[in-house]
Order: sequence, then structure tokens, then C-alpha cells
Amino acid sequence: MNNATSITGTNAAHHPAVLLSNRHLLPEGSEQTDEVRELVIEVQEPSFTCEVGQSIGVLAPLHSASPERWHLRWYSIADMPSKSESGNPCFTICVRRHVQKHPDTGVIYKGIASNYLCDLTPNEPLRITGPYGIPFEIPVEKDATLILIGAGPGIAPFRAFLKKLHRDVPDWEGVVRVFYGTRNGLDVLYTNDPKEDVLLYFDSETFDALKALSPPPNWADPIAWDGAYSERGNELLELLDKRKTYVYVAGLQAIGQHLDEMFSTLTGSPQKWQELKKRLRDEKRWVELLY
Repeated sequence: MNNATSITGTNAAHHPAVLLSNRHLLPEGSEQTDEVRELVIEVQEPSFTCEVGQSIGVLAPLHSASPERWHLRWYSIADMPSKSESGNPCFTICVRRHVQKHPDTGVIYKGIASNYLCDLTPNEPLRITGPYGIPFEIPVEKDATLILIGAGPGIAPFRAFLKKLHRDVPDWEGVVRVFYGTRNGLDVLYTNDPKEDVLLYFDSETFDALKALSPPPNWADPIAWDGAYSERGNELLELLDKRKTYVYVAGLQAIGQHLDEMFSTLTGSPQKWQELKKRLRDEKRWVELLY
């Protein structure tokens, strides 16, 4: 039986769910101000299915005075889907609490969905929609090259993607390069728990990970993509020139501009980069999941 029903204020259907766990991903004693949490959610429909690479919509309730009842926000699945003790489907998402202070007025703005989710406690009910899309697919060619670029919580979908690759394609022979950036310590996501260390998937010469950081004390500075990529610039250009290279990008919208600037430098000009990027997109070898 499908319990999906229409929701006022959205065109999507919803599914009843319950929160199983909500844990802080940054290590204890971290001096970083960001709060990033991992939520495990159980869907109260045995027939519900989702896959790595898809995203889930979360319906955050709005103030009663609002003409819309719900605020819809999408989150990438951050781990392999599983089953709860009761047999219901479960999935994991990674949520960064969004709190922004207006530079002129000092007014604090809180993200509706992120604060709602970060404040949820185990066993609380919630409503979800989806799943939506599969933007990142494992190439058919087992000797393909994967370049995965994520910033902040954008590493979450690649964590699930790499687990799926590790599980489903044990004879993978291709090259995997993971570049992930942060301004404030988010690089430690999934690297501070030995059982969940994303770096465990880089245990062969075909896997490599490189961080792009803005070093302290200037955490507010832009992510230093240029320095991180310049060290591997020639390798990147050689990989992009190969027919079996696929580039997947995840993170906030701002990452797109930074990458355009960085790749324009590597290729020699903005025009050359846009021509190359268009070709990669047309061939479905450049895929972005930006929000």
C-alpha cells in the first residue's frame, strides 16, 4: 500500500518517516563554528526504495501564519540505503545548520530546513518526498576515470557513491580522483570515525584524495582551490582529455564559479575552458549537483 499523499504548498507527494539517529559529524572538541549532522531516517513504507546518487526531499513545517504549510529542501543520500530492525527502508543524509548574520543589520537568519532537521531528536516523525534523480552513475567502462569534486557537505553523495563502487564493482580498474574543499574544517566529515572513514576507499594506487583548504586563522577566506589543483594541474588536463573521463561536482552554487576560474587558468583561457566544459556536458561526462 502506498501512503503517499499530496501536500499543501508543494506539488510532491509525501511519505511518513521517523528519525532514527542524529549525530554531530565534527569531532569532539572541534573549535569550528559550523554544525554538520548525520541523520538516519526510517521510511514508514516497506515498499519505499531509493538508491545511491539520488536525493530526498524533506518537508519542514512553516510558521502557522505562512500561506504555505511546508518548505521543501533536497538532500543527497549520504550512505548506502539499508533496513531498520523492523524491516523498513532507511537512508542517511548530511545536514549543515545554516545560520547567517546580515553584515549591516546584524539580523540573524536561520535556514528553515537545516535548523528543523538539526534540532530533530530520535523517534520524531517527519515527512519526505522523492526520491529524485540519479545524477552520478558508475560508468559502464571499468577502466574509466572518475574525478569527484565536492565542497563541504558536498562530500556526502560521493561517500555513498564510493561505497557503491567499492561494493558493486570489485574489479574496478579505473582512476578515481577526489577533490574536496572546505573553509572551516568540514574536511573532517567522515574522516574522524575509523569505521566510516571515507579515506578507507583510497587503499589502492588508482584512488587518491586531495583537500583544498583555507588554512586557519583565515577560515572565512575562499577555499584555496587554485593551490590544490595547481599541484595536479597537468594530470587533470591529461585526464580531461581522455574519452572515458567523467567529472562529478557536488556542493553549493558558489563552487561552480570557483571551478570555472580554476579550470580557465589550467586550460589557458575562459574560452578554452567553456569549450571543453560544453563538450564534456554534451557527452554527459560533466555532471553537477549544486544547491
